[in-house]
Amino acid sequence: MLEQIPADWQTALQPHLSAEKIARLEDFLRQERAQQQVFPPAEKTFTALQLTPVAKVKALLLGQDPYHDDGQACGLAFSVPEGITAPPSLRNILQEYSQDLGLPKPQHASLSTWARQGVLLLNTVLSVRAHQAGSHQGKGWEHFTDAIIKALSQRSNAVVFLLWGKSAGQKEKLIDQSRHIILAAPHPSPLSAYRGFFGSRPFSRCNAELQKRHLELIDWRLK
Repeated sequence: MLEQIPADWQTALQPHLSAEKIARLEDFLRQERAQQQVFPPAEKTFTALQLTPVAKVKALLLGQDPYHDDGQACGLAFSVPEGITAPPSLRNILQEYSQDLGLPKPQHASLSTWARQGVLLLNTVLSVRAHQAGSHQGKGWEHFTDAIIKALSQRSNAVVFLLWGKSAGQKEKLIDQSRHIILAAPHPSPLSAYRGFFGSRPFSRCNAELQKRHLELIDWRLK
Protein backbone atom coordinates (compact mmCIF):
# COMPACT_ATOMS: atom_id res chain seq x y z
CA MET A 1 0.00 0.00 0.00
CA LEU A 2 2.68 2.50 1.00
CA GLU A 3 4.47 2.22 -2.33
CA GLN A 4 1.45 3.87 -4.01
CA ILE A 5 1.66 6.93 -1.74
CA PRO A 6 3.91 9.69 -3.15
CA ALA A 7 7.10 10.36 -1.20
CA ASP A 8 6.08 13.90 -0.22
CA TRP A 9 2.87 12.61 1.39
CA GLN A 10 4.71 9.77 3.14
CA THR A 11 7.04 12.33 4.73
CA ALA A 12 4.15 14.61 5.75
CA LEU A 13 2.14 11.76 7.30
CA GLN A 14 4.94 10.07 9.21
CA PRO A 15 4.64 12.17 12.42
CA HIS A 16 0.88 11.60 12.59
CA LEU A 17 0.50 7.91 11.73
CA SER A 18 1.99 4.86 13.39
CA ALA A 19 3.45 1.96 11.43
CA GLU A 20 1.20 -0.36 13.44
CA LYS A 21 -1.97 1.36 12.23
CA ILE A 22 -0.75 1.27 8.63
CA ALA A 23 0.04 -2.45 8.94
CA ARG A 24 -3.45 -3.20 10.32
CA LEU A 25 -5.09 -1.28 7.50
CA GLU A 26 -2.95 -3.06 4.90
CA ASP A 27 -3.90 -6.45 6.37
CA PHE A 28 -7.58 -5.58 6.25
CA LEU A 29 -7.41 -4.39 2.64
CA ARG A 30 -5.40 -7.42 1.52
CA GLN A 31 -7.98 -9.81 2.96
CA GLU A 32 -10.94 -7.78 1.75
CA ARG A 33 -9.70 -7.50 -1.83
CA ALA A 34 -8.96 -11.25 -1.88
CA GLN A 35 -12.52 -12.11 -0.87
CA GLN A 36 -14.71 -9.25 -2.13
CA GLN A 37 -15.08 -6.78 -4.96
CA VAL A 38 -13.73 -3.46 -3.65
CA PHE A 39 -13.95 0.04 -5.12
CA PRO A 40 -12.01 1.91 -6.33
CA PRO A 41 -9.56 -0.45 -8.05
CA ALA A 42 -6.42 -0.89 -5.94
CA GLU A 43 -4.27 1.23 -8.26
CA LYS A 44 -6.65 4.19 -7.89
CA THR A 45 -6.89 4.17 -4.10
CA PHE A 46 -4.50 7.10 -3.67
CA THR A 47 -5.32 9.10 -6.80
CA ALA A 48 -6.07 12.20 -4.71
CA LEU A 49 -2.56 12.19 -3.21
CA GLN A 50 -0.97 11.39 -6.56
CA LEU A 51 -2.64 14.30 -8.38
CA THR A 52 -2.27 16.87 -5.59
CA PRO A 53 1.20 17.16 -4.02
CA VAL A 54 1.41 18.35 -0.40
CA ALA A 55 3.04 21.67 -1.29
CA LYS A 56 0.39 22.48 -3.91
CA VAL A 57 -2.71 22.00 -1.73
CA LYS A 58 -4.80 25.18 -1.73
CA ALA A 59 -8.07 23.62 -0.59
CA LEU A 60 -9.29 20.33 0.82
CA LEU A 61 -12.74 19.10 -0.18
CA LEU A 62 -13.75 16.34 2.19
CA GLY A 63 -16.09 13.52 1.24
CA GLN A 64 -17.02 10.39 3.15
CA ASP A 65 -17.01 7.08 1.21
CA PRO A 66 -16.06 6.29 -2.37
CA TYR A 67 -19.02 5.61 -4.64
CA HIS A 68 -20.01 1.95 -4.34
CA ASP A 69 -21.59 1.26 -7.75
CA ASP A 70 -19.79 -0.08 -10.82
CA GLY A 71 -17.39 2.24 -12.58
CA GLN A 72 -17.94 5.30 -10.38
CA ALA A 73 -15.14 5.36 -7.79
CA CYS A 74 -11.91 6.87 -9.10
CA GLY A 75 -9.96 7.80 -5.96
CA LEU A 76 -11.18 11.41 -5.93
CA ALA A 77 -13.95 12.47 -3.54
CA PHE A 78 -17.25 13.23 -5.31
CA SER A 79 -15.69 12.76 -8.77
CA VAL A 80 -16.36 10.04 -11.34
CA PRO A 81 -14.33 9.11 -14.44
CA GLU A 82 -15.11 10.84 -17.72
CA GLY A 83 -18.01 9.13 -19.47
CA ILE A 84 -19.72 8.09 -16.23
CA THR A 85 -23.04 9.75 -15.33
CA ALA A 86 -22.83 12.01 -12.28
CA PRO A 87 -24.48 10.54 -9.15
CA PRO A 88 -27.03 12.78 -7.35
CA SER A 89 -24.60 14.53 -4.96
CA LEU A 90 -22.24 15.35 -7.81
CA ARG A 91 -25.11 16.66 -9.92
CA ASN A 92 -25.94 19.05 -7.09
CA ILE A 93 -22.29 20.12 -6.79
CA LEU A 94 -22.19 20.89 -10.51
CA GLN A 95 -25.45 22.82 -10.24
CA GLU A 96 -23.98 24.99 -7.48
CA TYR A 97 -20.77 25.33 -9.51
CA SER A 98 -22.77 26.78 -12.41
CA GLN A 99 -24.82 29.12 -10.22
CA ASP A 100 -21.88 30.28 -8.11
CA LEU A 101 -19.42 30.90 -10.94
CA GLY A 102 -21.79 31.69 -13.80
CA LEU A 103 -20.31 28.87 -15.86
CA PRO A 104 -22.17 26.39 -18.07
CA LYS A 105 -22.74 22.88 -16.80
CA PRO A 106 -19.66 20.83 -17.76
CA GLN A 107 -19.95 18.10 -20.37
CA HIS A 108 -18.45 15.48 -18.07
CA ALA A 109 -18.42 14.87 -14.33
CA SER A 110 -14.70 14.30 -13.70
CA LEU A 111 -13.22 16.72 -11.13
CA SER A 112 -9.61 15.74 -11.85
CA THR A 113 -8.96 19.27 -13.18
CA TRP A 114 -9.62 20.56 -9.66
CA ALA A 115 -7.19 18.02 -8.19
CA ARG A 116 -4.46 19.26 -10.53
CA GLN A 117 -5.29 22.83 -9.48
CA GLY A 118 -4.48 22.07 -5.84
CA VAL A 119 -7.87 20.91 -4.55
CA LEU A 120 -7.31 17.74 -2.51
CA LEU A 121 -10.45 15.66 -3.17
CA LEU A 122 -10.23 13.46 -0.09
CA ASN A 123 -12.70 10.95 1.31
CA THR A 124 -12.47 10.07 5.00
CA VAL A 125 -12.55 6.39 3.96
CA LEU A 126 -10.69 5.45 0.77
CA SER A 127 -12.31 2.13 -0.13
CA VAL A 128 -15.69 0.40 -0.01
CA ARG A 129 -17.10 -3.06 -0.68
CA ALA A 130 -19.05 -3.10 -3.94
CA HIS A 131 -22.69 -2.06 -3.51
CA GLN A 132 -22.36 -1.79 0.30
CA ALA A 133 -22.16 1.86 1.35
CA GLY A 134 -20.09 2.50 4.47
CA SER A 135 -18.74 -1.05 4.59
CA HIS A 136 -15.12 0.04 5.17
CA GLN A 137 -15.83 2.62 7.85
CA GLY A 138 -14.12 1.95 11.16
CA LYS A 139 -11.47 -0.30 9.59
CA GLY A 140 -8.54 2.08 9.94
CA TRP A 141 -8.91 4.55 7.09
CA GLU A 142 -10.02 7.28 9.46
CA HIS A 143 -6.60 7.25 11.19
CA PHE A 144 -4.95 7.66 7.80
CA THR A 145 -7.12 10.50 6.53
CA ASP A 146 -7.08 12.29 9.90
CA ALA A 147 -3.29 12.26 9.57
CA ILE A 148 -3.62 14.01 6.20
CA ILE A 149 -5.78 16.73 7.75
CA LYS A 150 -3.37 17.14 10.67
CA ALA A 151 -0.39 17.40 8.33
CA LEU A 152 -2.10 20.13 6.29
CA SER A 153 -3.16 21.91 9.47
CA GLN A 154 0.50 22.30 10.43
CA ARG A 155 1.36 24.06 7.18
CA SER A 156 2.11 27.75 7.42
CA ASN A 157 0.34 28.66 4.16
CA ALA A 158 -3.42 28.83 4.59
CA VAL A 159 -5.56 25.98 3.28
CA VAL A 160 -9.30 26.33 2.70
CA PHE A 161 -11.14 23.34 4.18
CA LEU A 162 -14.51 22.75 2.47
CA LEU A 163 -16.46 20.66 4.96
CA TRP A 164 -19.85 19.60 3.64
CA GLY A 165 -22.19 17.74 5.96
CA LYS A 166 -22.10 16.57 9.55
CA SER A 167 -19.42 13.89 9.09
CA ALA A 168 -17.00 16.32 7.45
CA GLY A 169 -17.82 19.00 10.00
CA GLN A 170 -16.60 16.75 12.80
CA LYS A 171 -13.05 17.18 11.46
CA GLU A 172 -13.01 20.85 12.48
CA LYS A 173 -11.27 19.89 15.72
CA LEU A 174 -8.22 18.69 13.75
CA ILE A 175 -7.73 22.05 12.01
CA ASP A 176 -5.79 25.03 13.35
CA GLN A 177 -8.31 27.77 12.63
CA SER A 178 -5.80 30.51 13.45
CA ARG A 179 -3.95 29.54 10.24
CA HIS A 180 -6.60 28.03 8.02
CA ILE A 181 -10.13 28.69 6.75
CA ILE A 182 -13.15 26.45 7.20
CA LEU A 183 -16.10 26.85 4.85
CA ALA A 184 -18.81 24.55 6.18
CA ALA A 185 -22.11 23.79 4.46
CA PRO A 186 -24.75 21.05 4.41
CA HIS A 187 -23.94 17.97 2.37
CA PRO A 188 -24.79 18.19 -1.36
CA SER A 189 -26.85 14.99 -1.28
CA PRO A 190 -30.51 15.25 -2.35
CA LEU A 191 -31.50 14.80 1.31
CA SER A 192 -29.75 17.96 2.49
CA ALA A 193 -28.68 20.14 -0.46
CA TYR A 194 -31.79 22.31 -0.13
CA ARG A 195 -30.99 23.01 3.53
CA GLY A 196 -28.19 25.39 2.62
CA PHE A 197 -25.75 23.76 0.24
CA PHE A 198 -27.44 25.47 -2.67
CA GLY A 199 -26.50 29.12 -2.44
CA SER A 200 -23.46 28.52 -0.21
CA ARG A 201 -21.15 29.69 -3.04
CA PRO A 202 -18.21 27.52 -1.92
CA PHE A 203 -16.09 28.05 -5.03
CA SER A 204 -16.13 31.84 -5.16
CA ARG A 205 -15.83 32.08 -1.38
CA CYS A 206 -12.80 29.77 -1.42
CA ASN A 207 -11.05 32.00 -3.94
CA ALA A 208 -12.01 35.11 -1.99
CA GLU A 209 -10.29 33.66 1.09
CA LEU A 210 -7.17 32.78 -0.92
CA GLN A 211 -7.12 36.26 -2.46
CA LYS A 212 -7.29 37.91 0.97
CA ARG A 213 -4.07 36.09 1.84
CA HIS A 214 -2.36 36.84 -1.49
CA LEU A 215 -2.34 33.14 -2.40
CA GLU A 216 -2.76 31.69 -5.87
CA LEU A 217 -6.42 31.28 -6.83
CA ILE A 218 -8.06 28.09 -8.06
CA ASP A 219 -9.25 27.94 -11.65
CA TRP A 220 -12.49 26.05 -11.04
CA ARG A 221 -13.43 25.80 -14.74
CA LEU A 222 -14.25 22.30 -15.92
CA LYS A 223 -14.25 21.34 -19.61
